[in-house]
Amino acid sequence: MKRNYWPLFFICIFSFTLLMIVWTIHNTLKVPVNEDDAFLRKYQDIDENFNDVVTSNHIFLKKYNFKIFLNNEEKNLDINDVFLSQRAIEERTLNKDLLKVGENKIRIEIFDKKTNKLEDDFDIKFRITQTTNNNSKIDSNKNNFIFTQTGYIADIKVPKIGYWNIIATFEKDGNKGYLFIKTNAK
Repeated sequence: MKRNYWPLFFICIFSFTLLMIVWTIHNTLKVPVNEDDAFLRKYQDIDENFNDVVTSNHIFLKKYNFKIFLNNEEKNLDINDVFLSQRAIEERTLNKDLLKVGENKIRIEIFDKKTNKLEDDFDIKFRITQTTNNNSKIDSNKNNFIFTQTGYIADIKVPKIGYWNIIATFEKDGNKGYLFIKTNAK
């Protein structure tokens, strides 16, 4: 009598598939889930209100002259990097190498356009974070910045080489400016 092994083959395939499903679920439960909080808000909120962010920046720039100096590299209030992949930094030089491993000097100048006076009392939320995880958040706020005659100044330490996002908000009297820069540290 000749034996038929096809049923055994299908049982083995089914068992292997079921085992792989269980293994996949088990391994994914061990990996932490990091919530994307670009612009220091939940991404769902940004998706729904991105036009408000753009409008807020336009209103902010009508009232204030804004400059940020990252290790003496001058940048403006800009959120255009949010549309780019991190690999775009390799090909373009606009925001490449703004940070360095170790101490980084940050200076922020915000002038009132009417009086041309350097403004103080801004609520500053400033974050430098690696692009792939939230384990490397470097958060700063108004308390970490010293207000001088040349603007708000802070020293921020970047611990390692890699791709980094610089995210910040600046708020005063209901006017809010947003900053989002993709760069790298070397």
